[in-house]
Amino acid sequence: MHFGLDPEQRAFAASLNAMLTAADTPSVVRDWSRGEHDRGRALWRRVAGAGVFALAVPEAHEGLGPRPLELVLAFVELGRHAVPGPLVETVTAAALLTEPAAAKRLLPALASGEAMATVARAGGYALDGEAADIHLSLTAEGLHLAPGHGPVRASLDPARRLTPLAPGGELLSAHPPVTAALTLARLTTAAQALGVGLALLDRTVSYIGQRTQFGVPVGSFQAVKHQLADAKIALEFARPLLLGAALTTTEEDVAAAKVTACEAAYRTARTALQLHGAIGYTAEYDLSLWLTKARALRTAWGSPDECRDTVLNGAHHH
Repeated sequence: MHFGLDPEQRAFAASLNAMLTAADTPSVVRDWSRGEHDRGRALWRRVAGAGVFALAVPEAHEGLGPRPLELVLAFVELGRHAVPGPLVETVTAAALLTEPAAAKRLLPALASGEAMATVARAGGYALDGEAADIHLSLTAEGLHLAPGHGPVRASLDPARRLTPLAPGGELLSAHPPVTAALTLARLTTAAQALGVGLALLDRTVSYIGQRTQFGVPVGSFQAVKHQLADAKIALEFARPLLLGAALTTTEEDVAAAKVTACEAAYRTARTALQLHGAIGYTAEYDLSLWLTKARALRTAWGSPDECRDTVLNGAHHH
């Protein structure tokens, strides 16, 4: 399938990329990892100002959505620049809040960027509970507005700060659209992972270029080129799957896109780490911000195995 994005969609992605390039996200991420949210919130408001969260909110509640394809384009850029915060969770919250009273009360603040939301499934952890203003928990009874959160737990990615949510709280909806919301969570996570993979590829290609330029042979250069080509092919294969899944938004298509994009990003991370030698491991070096994100996104909102099961069950039902 060949997707031609229209000029407006291309311009939207390009303007987000330009804005985030100017924002010096690595230092914002470092603050966020320490629990300092000021610069992250300022960046969040700019992302919201570009219309990103409004894409997940219906027009009736001051949004522009739902527009899954534009959301995917936005999340690729957010991943490319390693933007911290509960990005996927805020979009997922918007998809969960369909009950009219709750929607009216909470969605406009999500669309405008005034509020960040996080979501946890029963017994699970919520991302960035300490930064979020709206804490939603999914239990057997339905969707609750949790009264708060517990202590921060360590994560694979220091910028992804996980917290349990306090039990109880107001029941917002007895029958929230869990499947649709989970599908959107997986779609945007996959897009973010693709962006992370593209950034890792770019950084590694330019690093290798510098190494050879200064007369330092990088192992067997042919082998290095092959590894980078393999990573690039995997990422390029994931992109049309992701755009296709944004158009169908079926559970199976989205799960397949998530496995493909997340595995491509993970593979690119491993190649990047190997080709950078051990410097990839040092936290001072920016590369690590993307490496840890590629690892964490791989299992966020559905591990590769869970997503493969979804794909196979879908095939079985058709």
